[in-house]
Amino acid sequence: MALIKTDLSTLKLTAQGKVRDIYATEDPSTLLFVATDRISAYDVVLNNGIPNKGKILTQLSLFWFNKLKDVIPNHLVTANINEMPGEISSYSDQLEGRSMLVRKARVIPLEAIVRGYITGSAWSEYKKSGTVHGISLPEGLVESAKLPQPLFTPSTKAEVGQHDENIHPDVGAKLIGQELYDRVSSVAIKLYEQAAQHAQERGLILADTKFEFGLLTKEGAEEELILIDEVLTPDSSRYWPLEGYEAGRPQPSFDKQYVRDWLTRKGFVKGLERGVDGNGWTMDEDVVDGTRRRYEEAWEKLTK
Repeated sequence: MALIKTDLSTLKLTAQGKVRDIYATEDPSTLLFVATDRISAYDVVLNNGIPNKGKILTQLSLFWFNKLKDVIPNHLVTANINEMPGEISSYSDQLEGRSMLVRKARVIPLEAIVRGYITGSAWSEYKKSGTVHGISLPEGLVESAKLPQPLFTPSTKAEVGQHDENIHPDVGAKLIGQELYDRVSSVAIKLYEQAAQHAQERGLILADTKFEFGLLTKEGAEEELILIDEVLTPDSSRYWPLEGYEAGRPQPSFDKQYVRDWLTRKGFVKGLERGVDGNGWTMDEDVVDGTRRRYEEAWEKLTK
């Protein structure tokens, strides 16, 4: 059964995202992140979830946090329930395998997207204007083509139920300041390049991904840039099988593109976030099962 909503009655729920429930702890410098089995597509949270999806997201994030720790520090304190404050351990039945105790950081209000291939909204924009996030690209690119070099393409960070907005780098720099923007874009590309190399060694193409960053206050020192939230999961990334890859067409994927395609077939367009009848969107069981299998396969390929 999918865990759609957590119930940690003695803890204070401070935020609820599309997938994560975030709780305060007795230590004001930390937060409890819980990955539920909710799933969103086109910024719409579906009524039903994907069983064990939250555990897969958490375990993949832990894998990548460890693998990329030399590139940038991250917010992880521990994922071991026994090492968390006692107030948390009593909820181990809900939290085991899907929770992280993390350092509280000031979230940078920018989605740090890195694209190595042209697909999704980037391909849609390119077909119309020859640009991606307003950035001019060479003529003659085809769908799913590898870009000449990884491209940092920021977007706004929307509230639940709202849509992220693709923006030009100049707008992103104005939003958070040029110096911080340059730091974020540089480290995001380094993270993407290392992750893409590992994925390729495991038979996968990392087409694009989204990172989130925060600033950690250190007494008597400059704020430290750290990697936060989840990282390089099928929720935040597009993974394609390397075998059979061919530019010029859509690719099969190990991510939630399967859910996006289902929503599109069902008639979803912007403005129908609450469903055709106002009761939201509920996935068919075959879509739930197909998505679960894809997430599990991505996890196994990347980590085993």
